[in-house]
Amino acid sequence: MKRFVRAAAAVVATTLALAAQAQAWPTRAVKVIVPFAPGGFTDVVARILQTQLSAALGQPVVIENKPGAGSTIGTAEVAKARPDGYTIAMVSTTHVITPSIYKQMPYDALRDFTPVMKLAEGPYVLVVHPSLPARTVKELVELAKAEPGKIDYASSGNGSSQHLVGALFGQMAGVKLNHVPYKGSGQAMQDLVGGQVKVSFVGGPNAVPYLANGKLRALGVTTSKRSADLPDIPTIDEAGVAGYDATLWLGLLAPPGTPAEVVAKLREGVTKALSTPEARKLVNSAGVDVALSSPEEFATLMKSEMERWGKVVRETGATVN
Repeated sequence: MKRFVRAAAAVVATTLALAAQAQAWPTRAVKVIVPFAPGGFTDVVARILQTQLSAALGQPVVIENKPGAGSTIGTAEVAKARPDGYTIAMVSTTHVITPSIYKQMPYDALRDFTPVMKLAEGPYVLVVHPSLPARTVKELVELAKAEPGKIDYASSGNGSSQHLVGALFGQMAGVKLNHVPYKGSGQAMQDLVGGQVKVSFVGGPNAVPYLANGKLRALGVTTSKRSADLPDIPTIDEAGVAGYDATLWLGLLAPPGTPAEVVAKLREGVTKALSTPEARKLVNSAGVDVALSSPEEFATLMKSEMERWGKVVRETGATVN
């Protein structure tokens, strides 16, 4: 009985302490873990948010890159962190893909986190190296059908959204491309521009400089609508793979049990940080549009996206290798 009383008292004390902290939050630096390599797509957006959010919260915002294992290494740290709002994760579509790719996960992608909000969404661009004689999606499909499994496509790693976007393309186009995973999108882009691999699905801003100087060629965008930044590039659906649609999104997650008051203050800070035309322009320059949501909307999105990409994994047979 005494043991029970002591345990109950400890729970009450912890709850009261968290509640008190929530009222004053934030009183020190907030750490945002990016579970991808520096310089990659998610990292770029995180660093844009860093400056804006620090001003909005009145406290430093620190970005910490912890890549590996399809973004699960860094994200797992947030799942186990103290639920006080001082350690959060910026995740991408990859977060809901990895549970279908990896046999063992260090967390439950839905239950072991507190959704904060969706931040942004946008397309990937299907690009090829100029040495590949394909100027349209249809020509790429014809080449791939003539040489099944011989055309490489690069991604930022096994289980990444780039990996599955490519797998979905192969399935819907009826072709077999050879997946080549890298340790980050920066390394993948380097070998793509160098011609070591011929195909990839990349963020718009990463592609634009190489499209301008002719080192890469764009064949299509992955979303159902054309990109405002690349209006002359057709959607993959328009270009011949009927029904193809893959949207990249970014969002924030906190540890399980994070007080609603802290989540609300964090959302308020992010909304303020990304409300100015200048901030939205910066995010747009990273290849996505600001698209904010409530925690409930973000939770619903993650659940539906997990079901969708799980189906893609099952139907394509995509695996880590």
